[in-house]
Amino acid sequence: MASNFGAESTTDDVLDGVNLKGKRILVTGASAGLGIETARALAARGALVVGAARDLDKAKRATEGVRAAAANGGGLELVQLDLASLASVRKCADALVAAGKPFDAIIANAGVMACPKGKTSDGFETQFGTNHLGHFVFVNKLVPLLKPGARIINLSSAGHRFADVDLDDPNFERTEYHPFVSYGRSKTANILFSVGLDRRLKSRDIRSAAVHPGGIQTELGRHLTPELIAMIMPAGPASFKFKTIPQGSATSVWSAVVAPASAMGGQYCEDCHVAEVTNDPASRQGVRSYALDPARADALWAKSEQMVGERFSFG
Repeated sequence: MASNFGAESTTDDVLDGVNLKGKRILVTGASAGLGIETARALAARGALVVGAARDLDKAKRATEGVRAAAANGGGLELVQLDLASLASVRKCADALVAAGKPFDAIIANAGVMACPKGKTSDGFETQFGTNHLGHFVFVNKLVPLLKPGARIINLSSAGHRFADVDLDDPNFERTEYHPFVSYGRSKTANILFSVGLDRRLKSRDIRSAAVHPGGIQTELGRHLTPELIAMIMPAGPASFKFKTIPQGSATSVWSAVVAPASAMGGQYCEDCHVAEVTNDPASRQGVRSYALDPARADALWAKSEQMVGERFSFG
């Protein structure tokens, strides 16, 4: 089995020779882009994938290839999950817990990016509410189903460098809204959530990490205007090397089933390796130190519990 992976590695490269028969893995956002490819790659190696999606009809059509690729006992089951509604989040999580079937990994892949200012059904700012708070409740409620040795992977982004979380004004009630500031806050929250989860669960042999998939052209970019594109690509899109979807999904599956647990736990991963910490404002690689701050992670955890009205502790 090859072990030297990088930015151009694909899911098939990373999972070459890996047997996932009997493994059960949950993937959110299994109706487009990275979610479909992540599910396909896992099911093709024998994993039983539970794919969560807001629009089940769309997901059924989009995942025909996942079912066709399933091998060695692998398969796909779809469940309805709207991360912008805590009622939907709790309904889905409660049904999975009631079914009692354990998981070997959760890949929190779903999200929105740079959308106009709006609110979730619970009144949270759309990006923070969907990308962070929805997964915060969903993943925490599923912890009882995680086996020893399980992993939780939260998809973040290099976009976390646009902003740290703002725990005093998470819903932009007093701050001027900017799509990428909001996105940056939510992606930093994904990393801090991973840090918080890993600290709370590693004594139970459950580890968590955040992942940057890289720049990929998927439905996630539906809200990008020419002005926003110019902000993140000052030299223009032609100067930016996009990844393919299989390359973008590679770090997710690497972190979830291939990387040594002792290496990936509590970390931010990119290009199939653990990223270095850098506060260089010009760098598009690496992770900002504020996103790995344990005290910041605990403060976000407490604020998130307050916002969703539910406490999570794992004794």
